Amino acid sequence: MNVRSYMLSIWNIIDPIYYTCSRLTRIDTASDRNVFRVRLMKYRGENITLADGTCIRKGDTLLKIHLHNVILVKTLSSMLNEVRKGKHIYRLVEASMPDLADYVKNHHRRDEIKAIIGITMLNKGCRSLGFETHSIRSTPYRALKWVTQLPLYFISVSEPLKTVRKQSIKYLLMSKETLLERYNRV
Repeated sequence: MNVRSYMLSIWNIIDPIYYTCSRLTRIDTASDRNVFRVRLMKYRGENITLADGTCIRKGDTLLKIHLHNVILVKTLSSMLNEVRKGKHIYRLVEASMPDLADYVKNHHRRDEIKAIIGITMLNKGCRSLGFETHSIRSTPYRALKWVTQLPLYFISVSEPLKTVRKQSIKYLLMSKETLLERYNRV
């Protein structure tokens, strides 16, 4: 059994505990296809203005998205080609976006939700999905998030030690209006 298999086994044990403690919700409980888990949060960072003019300020309600890492890692662990892994993640996220739009549209606090936000090292291709990337200005918070993203990065990349120092962690943001315009099912 290699290191990745051990890490995946550990992750399978820790993930349900993390899921419970982080107050995450699956947006589509009927399917294992959707890779998002979400929760409402109050934004605490610097003010950000998105391309569509949406201003995000401290205290605004955002829907924080988390990738369901166990699903991703299980599907990626058998792939060796980095390009194939990237395309696979992209397709999974793209296929999950309409469910995310439905979740926001039908949420009882939908009028309060200003945008969706995620934090990731794996941000290539996110612009074509409608996301904007923004730097995390707080050095301690950025460092904390970088460390917490390392396990997924180490499992999903074939030679992580060669590339990990080049990776920066970013906010992924999309206004609620952009989400609904692009992914709303009529």
